[in-house]
Amino acid sequence: MTLESHRPFIEDLYRELHASPELSNREHRSAARMAELLRGLGFEVHEQVGEATGVVGILRRGEGPTVLVRADMDALPVTEAEQVPYRSTVTDQLDGQTVGVMHACGHDTHMAGLQGALHVLVDQDDWSGTIVAVFQPAEEVMQGAAGMQDALRELLPGGIDVALGQHVMPGAAGEVQTAAGPIMAASDHFIVTVRGRGGHGSQPEKTIDPIVLAASMVLRLQTIVSREVAPAERAVLTIGTFHAGNKQNIIPDQARFEINIRTFEPAVRQRMIAAIERIVQGECQVAGAPPALIETGDIAPLTINDADAAARVGAAFDAEFGEAHVPSPQYLGSEDFSYLPAVWGAPYVFWMYGGFDPQLVAEARERGTFDQDVPSNHAPNFIPVLQPTLDTATRAMVAAVRAFLA
Repeated sequence: MTLESHRPFIEDLYRELHASPELSNREHRSAARMAELLRGLGFEVHEQVGEATGVVGILRRGEGPTVLVRADMDALPVTEAEQVPYRSTVTDQLDGQTVGVMHACGHDTHMAGLQGALHVLVDQDDWSGTIVAVFQPAEEVMQGAAGMQDALRELLPGGIDVALGQHVMPGAAGEVQTAAGPIMAASDHFIVTVRGRGGHGSQPEKTIDPIVLAASMVLRLQTIVSREVAPAERAVLTIGTFHAGNKQNIIPDQARFEINIRTFEPAVRQRMIAAIERIVQGECQVAGAPPALIETGDIAPLTINDADAAARVGAAFDAEFGEAHVPSPQYLGSEDFSYLPAVWGAPYVFWMYGGFDPQLVAEARERGTFDQDVPSNHAPNFIPVLQPTLDTATRAMVAAVRAFLA
C-alpha cells in the first residue's frame, strides 16, 4: 500500500488528535491511542515507559541497524482560536485555574505523521533492521525525554544506531529543512520570588512593594540581550509569567515571575545566568528588600545534528523533495529530543517541515510581514493546513528511516 491509500487514515487521526489535546504528563488518551495503533501494525508495545505516559513500539525485521523514531504527544495551555471544525474545546486545570488546551505546537502533526510513516514502512518489504517508535510525553516542560532514559536503557540494552525526529514550523507546507550541527538552542528556566513587606495600599511608606520591585527587574532584565550580549551572538530572554497580589488595596508581601533564556554558546549562557543573578539581587538591595529566591526550572540541551547522519538524511530528502528540501536555519526554539539518543551516545538528526499555505507564506515574506501574518508556534491560531503538511511529515520520516534501513 502507498501513502495515497493511507492518507485518509492519517488525516482522520490528525483531526482526532487535534480535537482532543492533553497537557504534559497527562497524555493518557493519546498514549493509549498510539499504543493501540502500534499493536495493530505488529509492534512489540510497551506503555507507561519512564516517569509518565511514554509509549515505545519495537518492530524487528531481520539483520540491520536499529533506528529510533520519535514523536511528542503533549499540548499546551492555550485556548484555540475558532478556525477549523475540528478545533479543540478541551479545558483542564493548571495551577488552580481552568485553562484551554490546544495542540498549539503541532505535536498532533508529529504523531499523525509518525503513525503514517510506520504504516507505510510496514507495508514495504525492501528494508531490514529494527524500528523503535517512541511516543514521548512532556516535551513542552522539557521532562519527557529525560524521564524515559532509564527505561529505554533497559528495553534496548544493545543500543541504537541513529535517532530521528521532526517538528512542524511556521513555514511553507511542503518544505523540509535539514542541517548538520547546532540547529536548536539550549533553554534554561528560572523562577524568581521577590520578597517585600506587605501592607495597606494607602500606606506604601510602611511597605516594600514587591510589585514595583519585580517590575523594575522585568524591565532591567530586558537589557541583558540588548546590552550584555554581542549582536553577533544569538540569545533570547523572555519573562512569561508574573503573579502578585489578590486585592487592589493590599500591597502583597511577594511577587513571582518566570524567566526563559535561549542560547547557542555556553559562554553566552553563563554570562546571561550571571547577569540575571546580579540584576535581581541588585534591585533587591537598592529597594532594601531581602534577597530574592531564584530557583532553576526545566532545562533543554542544544540540539546538534550529527554531520554524517544529517548528510545521509539530506541526500534522502534531496531525492524525495527536490527543491523543496532547503538548508535549515538555527532556531532559538528548544527541544528535549536529544536526551533520547544520549542514553547510548548515538547520533541523531532532527529536521523541520513547514505547515502553512505556501502562497500566504510567500506573500508575507515579500511584504515583510511574515512575523505578523504567519502564526508562530504556541499561538492560538497555530493550526497547520492539513495538506501537504501531513504528507510531508509522513514522506520525510519514511525517507529518513529508509536512508538507514533500506
